Amino acid sequence: MFQQKFSGCRFALAIVFAQAWLTGVSAIAQEPIKPALRVNEAALGKIRALKANSAVIVGQAAVVGEFNEVARKFDLHKNGPRGRDFTIKVVWAPERRRALFCGANHAVPHRINDVWEFDLAALSWAMLYAPDNARDYTGLGKDFSDVEFKEGIFITKRGGPGIIGHTWWGLTYDPVQRQMLFMNTWVTEEKKAAVQLGGDPATLYPGPPMWAFSPASGKWQMLKTDKPYPRPIFGGMLEYVPELRGTIWHANNWQMHGTWLYDAKSNSWRDLKSNGKPAEFEKEAPEPEQVGYYDVRRKLVIVHRHKSTHHFDPQLNTWKKVIAADKDSDQVPYGHDAYSPMYYDSVSGHGLLIEFKTNALWAYDPDKTAWTKLQPEGDKMPEGGKRLAYFDPSQGVFVVINGTAVWAYRSR
Repeated sequence: MFQQKFSGCRFALAIVFAQAWLTGVSAIAQEPIKPALRVNEAALGKIRALKANSAVIVGQAAVVGEFNEVARKFDLHKNGPRGRDFTIKVVWAPERRRALFCGANHAVPHRINDVWEFDLAALSWAMLYAPDNARDYTGLGKDFSDVEFKEGIFITKRGGPGIIGHTWWGLTYDPVQRQMLFMNTWVTEEKKAAVQLGGDPATLYPGPPMWAFSPASGKWQMLKTDKPYPRPIFGGMLEYVPELRGTIWHANNWQMHGTWLYDAKSNSWRDLKSNGKPAEFEKEAPEPEQVGYYDVRRKLVIVHRHKSTHHFDPQLNTWKKVIAADKDSDQVPYGHDAYSPMYYDSVSGHGLLIEFKTNALWAYDPDKTAWTKLQPEGDKMPEGGKRLAYFDPSQGVFVVINGTAVWAYRSR
């Protein structure tokens, strides 16, 4: 009996501890969250009944929002956003107790700038920004009448990004500013597009195309900055780091070797010059296609890329490769931003990575620098090629979503 009570208290404390960090702001009175979503008691009951290392099919999520013609054309009102090509990262908005998602497919069935949030307690997808017209691979799409070229950027008449890219792992949430940040880089032929809109290509904004979205207001905003700034490569990583009071943008390939810090208050970038010597940085830091998270307990950024695991210590400003397994090793998972999302489990303090290609769920212990392949008990994980996953600190579970089918796993 005592052990059961202790375990329950430990779980509760872990949730409180996680929320304290993930909120990132003082515990002050909050305005009502909109849209208001009613708690699904049946779904919540299933989640609360989960034992350690067990999983359950929570149910089918409702899909709500003000759906426009574009949304309905692609059945978003029926299926929700679904996972997209090279776009599977979901970020947690602590003050809303919901998870945010955006980003484009490679080409099919659409390339759109919609924004969504998922509420596990309500078992609902909510559309926060209905899509503007769909874009094509290198241009503004068949109908670009909704796009304007202003001050060097492409912006829709509703204020959304006129160009939309994959997120890769370049999506994060700033809990202080209460904004989702997105390094929105893509292959659009911008000079040609500027001419199409009657603009001067010489006035194109040359800096990183980072956009911010406020879930409270439902509005996008382009964050133009002055030099110096980093290169917006494909497959980089964006992550909010509390110790640095800002967001890092990281890449380590021929396009850019560096970890830069974005300061929202000053709207400026700074090269952290991590690891001091460039050769040391290139040796220790992860390359593009990485996945990772901020570890609140250890105050580290944990990253996994292919068969290598890396730690970034923001206080020491250093990257360290802690695992470099052989490509055929079965002791570590394969990390990739297109099909192996990884998040921080605030209950266990470990990282959780799901390999969508194999349905294998892995846990990473940073203290032991070791991976463990998990064998969840209970309901089988839903399968599908367009899944999303995230960790829900409010309920202490790892969530996999296939369209509207929702599965939850509790590690402890």
